[in-house]
Amino acid sequence: MEFQKEDKSIMQIPENFKPLFRTSPFLDLIGPIYQSGDMGSLTIALRVEEKHCNARQGLHCGVMSTLADIALGYNTAFAGDKPIPMSTANLSIDYAGGAKLGDWLTIRSDVQKVGRSLAFANCYFSVGDKRIARASAVFSVMQGK
Repeated sequence: MEFQKEDKSIMQIPENFKPLFRTSPFLDLIGPIYQSGDMGSLTIALRVEEKHCNARQGLHCGVMSTLADIALGYNTAFAGDKPIPMSTANLSIDYAGGAKLGDWLTIRSDVQKVGRSLAFANCYFSVGDKRIARASAVFSVMQGK
């Protein structure tokens, strides 16, 4: 199958988004990833590129898992007065739709609770006004780290 060629007009990034504040070698591979908003209430976004797609030109679910972990982890870790070190204990995703090449995907998070040993959060994936997935995570709060 041949992928559609990138069109500069559909690859533009909305003005209120900037590159993600933090990166790693792995995130560099799947990026560029963007953010909007403040720490603890970041909206994470990605323009779906050819490298993010499966053979049917749809966004690969593995990319969505990575983005969920980023959105949920960063928003939960930065929900308080100071960053809290934590590790993902569980990540669950329900897919209700999909994204395709060229789509602007946004992920908005809702931190439920950050306790002494566990933290809980949900996020929602959207393409435009259409919600395509939700994810939830449980994080293990790393005491004294």
